[in-house]
Amino acid sequence: MTKPVVAIVGRPNSGKSTLLNRIVGRRLAIIEDMPGTTRDRNLADASWGGRDFTLVDTGGLELDPASTVAKGIRSQIQTAIDQADVIVDLVDVHDGITASDLNIADILRRISSTKPVILAVNKVDNNKLETDALEFYELSLGDPIAISAHHGRGVADLLDKIVASLPEAGQEPDQSGETVKIAIVGRPNVGKSALLNTLVGDNRAIVDNVPGTTRDAVDTLITWEDQNILLIDTAGIRRRGKIEKGVEKYSVLRSREAIDRADIALLVLDATEIGTSQDTHVGGYIQEAFKGFIIIVNKWDLIEDKNVREWNQHLRDTFRFANYAPIIYTSAITGQGVEHIMPLVIQIYRERHKRLNTAAVNDVIERAVASHTRPRQRTKQLKILYVTQAEVNPPTFVFFTNDASLVHFSYRRYLENKIRESFGFDGTPLKLIFKTRGES
Repeated sequence: MTKPVVAIVGRPNSGKSTLLNRIVGRRLAIIEDMPGTTRDRNLADASWGGRDFTLVDTGGLELDPASTVAKGIRSQIQTAIDQADVIVDLVDVHDGITASDLNIADILRRISSTKPVILAVNKVDNNKLETDALEFYELSLGDPIAISAHHGRGVADLLDKIVASLPEAGQEPDQSGETVKIAIVGRPNVGKSALLNTLVGDNRAIVDNVPGTTRDAVDTLITWEDQNILLIDTAGIRRRGKIEKGVEKYSVLRSREAIDRADIALLVLDATEIGTSQDTHVGGYIQEAFKGFIIIVNKWDLIEDKNVREWNQHLRDTFRFANYAPIIYTSAITGQGVEHIMPLVIQIYRERHKRLNTAAVNDVIERAVASHTRPRQRTKQLKILYVTQAEVNPPTFVFFTNDASLVHFSYRRYLENKIRESFGFDGTPLKLIFKTRGES
């Protein structure tokens, strides 16, 4: 049995993301004083009064959506409502009851007989506004709970009501198994959300042919061959000079955070515009964070010249710094090649957790040192005294030397290649740390 789900719904700019951040206790959702900032469903684990539940923040409900994105938002909200065990309808005390509030309440009253609906009146920052909140009895959704998501006022009372409305606690899901965390990253409009939907087999994220449709990092937990997989869809990352202020700035931060908390990153490229500087920029983030790395060439169905050998060579030249990263050619729309992603993810995850015997590592390094001229500076030459694997995920090797300052980039790369030749570690960077004898 999975955790119960609580969905926060309401019209745009009522404070849903602020409430999610308040309950979770950290800034998870992007907040901007602009209607429509949240588009996809945003999931977060929450706990109150000894009960765990999943909190879902949704885009603002637009009752007569005109644009494709707006229609997608409504569809996402409906999905959240359908999947929720408890629904929180969030309204804004300053605006009073609007036509949208009445229409949303009408939708929710139809389902209130099958699942609990809680009415929360937001932005109630003082006693006078608490009196104004009584107006919302007109919505016929029960007793309105006055809160201020920004200041935290009344949120404890809301959480008490949420927990009291959750279904009876049953058998908790088995959390003993490890979860492989995968970040789906890349430039805007390369097909990240479409790829996620194909992997999940459900329209989990809004897909629209408009760059920047996804703004927050969105988590989806699935099971693949008894393995727990957490998929993190992210907003497109652009070069720093191209980043606009406000929402897009925070989206880039979320994408970098998604890479940081992932085990493996899928760098999605657009086959019709391959190997741009933005692509290598995002790849650089993955490399710097020492994450597993798979290059996904998406929209392959649009390419006529499918000479894979030439494409591979071009990509190897472009991503010279990550020659360990495997390449998969896919079409998220048709599903072509997508079936190869998960098996490769699991293989790389296992490579990242591989721990080597110390004697075997030292034997490889001793032979590597003996067959290649060691760096030197004036009369001092590098000596590698001892090597050990200190960590996994990422695989981390500590080299104890007579003088770590003698190790230059090319020699570091040479030693890394020798380790790979002997032990594999496909799809993951290796972290090599050089210490001078006597350093702690």
